[in-house]
Amino acid sequence: MSHFTTIRTQIRDRHALVKALSDLGFDHIEVHDQPQHLYGFEGDLRPQVAEVVIRRHYIGGASNDIGFQRQDDGRFEAIISEYDQHRFNGDWLNTLTQRYGYHQLLQTAAEQGFTLEQQEVLADGTIRLVVGRWN
Repeated sequence: MSHFTTIRTQIRDRHALVKALSDLGFDHIEVHDQPQHLYGFEGDLRPQVAEVVIRRHYIGGASNDIGFQRQDDGRFEAIISEYDQHRFNGDWLNTLTQRYGYHQLLQTAAEQGFTLEQQEVLADGTIRLVVGRWN
């Protein structure tokens, strides 16, 4: 039985989180208003719960569910098993956070009347965005 680790993130917006997870290749993402239990690799019900869940059978054969649980301050904690941390590690969370920031920026810009004028991915992976607004 794998141990689940919780990792604090700066992610607050559930919609942008789901888009970021989708960017990383996850097609089956459960989103719940009430936290749901996670399952271990043998299908065993775990005490950990989360509002955003990727079920184990969409991750890999011996994997556990991955979850994101909203905390009292509005941020999500990632819940990843010890076994799955070899693949879903700090680098993966950094990439997820970058994609989250991208979607959060686009959403905020649109809410403020801006449109995406230009997008460029630099050699180091940095995404350069130019937004504009016509008055």
